[in-house]
Amino acid sequence: MSGDCPRCDDGDGVASAVATGAEGSAVRTVALLGNPNTGKTTLFNQLSGLRHKTSNFPGTTQEARVGVIRASGGAAGGGALDTHLVDLPGIYSLELEQTEAEICRRVLAGKLSPKGEETREPDALLVVADATNLIRNLSLVGEGLSQRLPTVVVITMIDLARRMGVRVVAEQLEAQIGCPVVLCNPRSGEGVREILPALERARVSNRTPPGDRDALERWAENVYSLSTEHSLPCAAGEHGSARWMASSRLTDRLDNLLTHPVSGLLIFAVVMAGLFMVIFKLATYPMDWIELVFTRLGGLIEGAMPEGILRAFLSQGVVGGIGATVIFLPQICLLFFLISILEDTGYLARAAFLMDRLLRPFGLPGLSFVPFLSSHACALPGIMSARAIPDRREKLATILVAPFMTCSARIPVYVLMISILFRDRPIAAGLAFVGCYALGIAAGLFSALVARRTILRGPSRPMALELPTYKVPSVRTAAIATYDRGMTFLKNAGTNILAICVVLWWMSAFPHVPPPGESVVMRDQAQTLRQAMESAGRDGVVIVMSDSDKAAARAKVEELEAGADRAEARHALSNSFAGRLGRVIEPVFRPLGFDWQLSVGVLTSFAAREVFVSTMAVMVTGVDDAEDAGVRDQIAHATRDDGVTPIFTTGVAWSALVFYVLAMQCLPTLAVTAREAGGVKWALLQLGWMSAVAYVAAFVTMKIVG
Repeated sequence: MSGDCPRCDDGDGVASAVATGAEGSAVRTVALLGNPNTGKTTLFNQLSGLRHKTSNFPGTTQEARVGVIRASGGAAGGGALDTHLVDLPGIYSLELEQTEAEICRRVLAGKLSPKGEETREPDALLVVADATNLIRNLSLVGEGLSQRLPTVVVITMIDLARRMGVRVVAEQLEAQIGCPVVLCNPRSGEGVREILPALERARVSNRTPPGDRDALERWAENVYSLSTEHSLPCAAGEHGSARWMASSRLTDRLDNLLTHPVSGLLIFAVVMAGLFMVIFKLATYPMDWIELVFTRLGGLIEGAMPEGILRAFLSQGVVGGIGATVIFLPQICLLFFLISILEDTGYLARAAFLMDRLLRPFGLPGLSFVPFLSSHACALPGIMSARAIPDRREKLATILVAPFMTCSARIPVYVLMISILFRDRPIAAGLAFVGCYALGIAAGLFSALVARRTILRGPSRPMALELPTYKVPSVRTAAIATYDRGMTFLKNAGTNILAICVVLWWMSAFPHVPPPGESVVMRDQAQTLRQAMESAGRDGVVIVMSDSDKAAARAKVEELEAGADRAEARHALSNSFAGRLGRVIEPVFRPLGFDWQLSVGVLTSFAAREVFVSTMAVMVTGVDDAEDAGVRDQIAHATRDDGVTPIFTTGVAWSALVFYVLAMQCLPTLAVTAREAGGVKWALLQLGWMSAVAYVAAFVTMKIVG
């Protein structure tokens, strides 16, 4: 049988996995295949030295990734080869109709390779199996052997298996499957050094498993029975058995508690409340520091450069855009750090199982709750985390509705609108705040239901989720995962945000217009008063001014100059391209009660939703310090062009609040949706649907309240 394989030598079954690759290249390609939760990606990190997230959820690694294992001495030294290790998605079977299985099949058939790699069949195969679930994992091992590639089987989790009283006999397993077997613990590194030597002697198995599914399962059961020994841990004896049984009972009790329809939901609510409380409390400190750093950096640029377009572009467009990108990084990183900790403990899998009962009626799997959870910090990482959902229709539905979740960028808008509606009524304000979150979640679930009944119609896949063992989380693993997610955000989303901020800055800053008459008058008055102060005691003229008079004069000069600055800022924004466009689109938003100033706020919000607050502050007061209570009060009492009608009546404030809860006003999110969903059409659909829902809801609100 080995003679039929071009990788086999003259008959003894030893493969040329250590020979040169296609057309004499001095590398070999090894595919890494295995079930989810077997330690496959951890092993990949150990072998290649690269950092990749290890998840407890099946299907998290949607893409094939490559790590390079450098041979000692290099290819030129003694013919040793570098190894390109391809980390395939975790799957339960190559025969499944899902994206991950399709990727694995195509890679093993030589029809798909990661970007930048030569498309050809792998030279060898590493199949990873969990010693604690070996009988189940052996089915995939059998499918791997059927690929007729030189193969090494790596048995992981051997430390946990020992504690369970299960011992895998490598020699017996190797005899049964017909290829090298290595026992290892990827977390501690035990046995990892034996894998590369095993690859040197990898061979095509002469024990081809049956292709029929039932026969394959019987084969796996037979191999398992002949290759494992069951006993109590020798060193622990009866006490070890008692500890293991007590641990198993504790696990069962915790599972019953955490997945119970009542107690599980209560615990989930407490955990999520604590999670967000920590995020919003702790993240404010680094966010304030980042804002201070970029504010001072912009000030340094303005102080060091002469006035002009270049200075404004660098200080406001570039530095302001980078600041708008980095400002959300603390919340995103803290969220993913805490999620990684929960994931590593094993709780997140239980939460996904629990949420499956609630999300399934809306056509979504329990795994959708992780993207929804992430989207409450920022929709960008939330959408990216939807890769963990195996079914494409369910994944698309999750991506499309994730931005309905209230992200941190909406909070400044909520604070402004709710402070206008519920001044000095903290209890009502708190309930309104919670209502905003609830409205976003309800709209997301309703939209998912509509999508799954129309454009994404199809049967829901039963949730296949392995509940991992409970364990103490690894802070190092969480820190690495957080770093990777943070860098992904900066590279993918940050560049889009920067570009959009620069474009909107240009629209808000140009064209330059002459200052308004009122500012010219105020500056003339300030100049006259300053000259009068400076002429006191000169040219024989003695003007006696007391200290209090001088202080009052200086205060008046500062007041006049600040007023001139505010008037010029309002005038410049009103006559900018953004302001002119706001007047053009005002008829569209007039049914919602918005005037042209609110329309400008909606337009600039596409850079980031929180920009609405600073835009309204500039439009009304000429300064962008919306944190100041006096500025917020001026916004609340600002009038329209007639000087009489308030901008924010009760109806308009409610209408604007509902609109901002539901509207899609984040172009970077649309860019990420287009990439993750597989086309611009999905981003346009998301924009159109969310805009329509927000518009209709705000219109109805205006009619009811206004």
